[in-house]
Amino acid sequence: MQKQITLQKTVGVSGVGLHSGLEVELELKPGAAGSGIIFVRKDLAGAPEIHATAENVTSTVRATTLEEGGAKVFTVEHLLSALNAGGIDNCVVEMTAEEPPVLDGNSLGFFELIKSAGTVEQEAERREIRLDKVYRADSDDGKKFIMAVPYDGFRVSFTSVNPHPLIGVQYEDFEVTEEIYRAEIAPARTIAYEKEVAALHAMGLGRGGNLQNVIVYNDAGWLNELRYPDELVRHKILDVIGDFRLAGFLKCHVIAAASGHALNTALAKKIYADFKI
Repeated sequence: MQKQITLQKTVGVSGVGLHSGLEVELELKPGAAGSGIIFVRKDLAGAPEIHATAENVTSTVRATTLEEGGAKVFTVEHLLSALNAGGIDNCVVEMTAEEPPVLDGNSLGFFELIKSAGTVEQEAERREIRLDKVYRADSDDGKKFIMAVPYDGFRVSFTSVNPHPLIGVQYEDFEVTEEIYRAEIAPARTIAYEKEVAALHAMGLGRGGNLQNVIVYNDAGWLNELRYPDELVRHKILDVIGDFRLAGFLKCHVIAAASGHALNTALAKKIYADFKI
């Protein structure tokens, strides 16, 4: 059986949040065996903890939000994605604001931070969740879905459907290993349509975004250079990996069409509820 893994030492990074635009300092610290991933709001009285579990998801508007005991953190999916791919069972995430730094708009910075910390094997055995049936969540209009089927590994197949002729239909299929994640998934940045930016700002979102951490397109083309021709769907897979960590360490094949945080976390909640101890 696989033993649980935590970080060997504390590592940190600072920056601004993607949506809040607020300065934040973040530290990743070793966690006790069996504790899981715990966010700590150092900026609030009593430094409240928010456990990174599917039952604590309270919003999925443009990002995944976790809330517990009146304290919340949001846009946690990129960090959770890196922790999932990096095989980290237990970690304390201390933050001085409610949103992690956006860094490069992906999970590569977090993944490399985890690697720089090194890892330690703990005495407790990892609880891997092996699905014994098909799980599925569909959008109300039936045009989007995500499903997880039994599989000896962790694999994600995603079809992205965008009506803009510049993007159209994109598809990727990855067996998620550390090597594949680092080279093919982690560098893929979040995306925005230029006409949506003003509306996002009006909603109090996207204030920390720029052309260094977001790929932006308009009706004429891309405003910045892509890292992959299908960077959009790769980032969608990155998000799935993060959202699914909220259900635990899963052995399954995830198959999705046009899914987002709402469907991702809805399915994670179903799985978490069935396997919660």
